[in-house]
Amino acid sequence: MDIIDRIKELAKSRSMTVSQLEEQLGFGKNYLYSWKKRTPGVDKLQKVADYFNVSTDYLLGRTDNIYVASKGDQYNHDLKEFIKSNMDGMAYGGEDLTAEDKQKLEMALKLVFDKYNDKF
Repeated sequence: MDIIDRIKELAKSRSMTVSQLEEQLGFGKNYLYSWKKRTPGVDKLQKVADYFNVSTDYLLGRTDNIYVASKGDQYNHDLKEFIKSNMDGMAYGGEDLTAEDKQKLEMALKLVFDKYNDKF
């Protein structure tokens, strides 16, 4: 996934288009699409990352971790999103979780966070 794909995905998660994002950030029309052929400036890249509260490394594809480090290098995760985005790499005792194990884990977490079930 390239930088534009990541930006499109982030914009979609906020029910907006890339054009609307460009307008919101004060960028010219199709400015973000120009990043397909040229490297963005640090200031513009940071502006997009700050808007979505993601790291520049995430935008650049250097990591799939969408979260930005906060005070003390701790992360402020939405647990549902964290689990959803990390389920494929889950293992226990060195063994990858099976599809059935993943389903059981999700059900167990729903029970733990019962008051959030309607949102989970």
